[in-house]
Amino acid sequence: MTPPSMNRPTDQDLDKTVAGMLRVGVTAAALVVLAGGALLLRHPWRRAADYSHFQPAGASLRTLPGIVASALHLDPRGIVQLGLLLLIATPVARVVFCVIGFARQRDRLYVAVSALVLAILVYSLSKGGR
Repeated sequence: MTPPSMNRPTDQDLDKTVAGMLRVGVTAAALVVLAGGALLLRHPWRRAADYSHFQPAGASLRTLPGIVASALHLDPRGIVQLGLLLLIATPVARVVFCVIGFARQRDRLYVAVSALVLAILVYSLSKGGR
């Protein structure tokens, strides 16, 4: 028979896992944005942006496939956008980790609350830009 701690993570285990995931997510997002910013500064021949009037990002930088394709082609703006998406995805991943962790702890109330929060996040992220 295995000890209970092998099957069910404690609250401290869950906290450590979530904290580590948040650290990795934010660090990765910062490094990707930094790399994109460095590439933007590396190309001084590009025309300086005119910030006197709002100009939305191009169509290729408004969708996930467009952002990934742009980043894979080493477009600095695409890399920065990818870093920002990583930053947005980090708290969403935290909620997913919590749902899984609470399910492993067999804590139905926290699973239900976390799943509701996840549903609200997914809905707002999918419908918010429209």
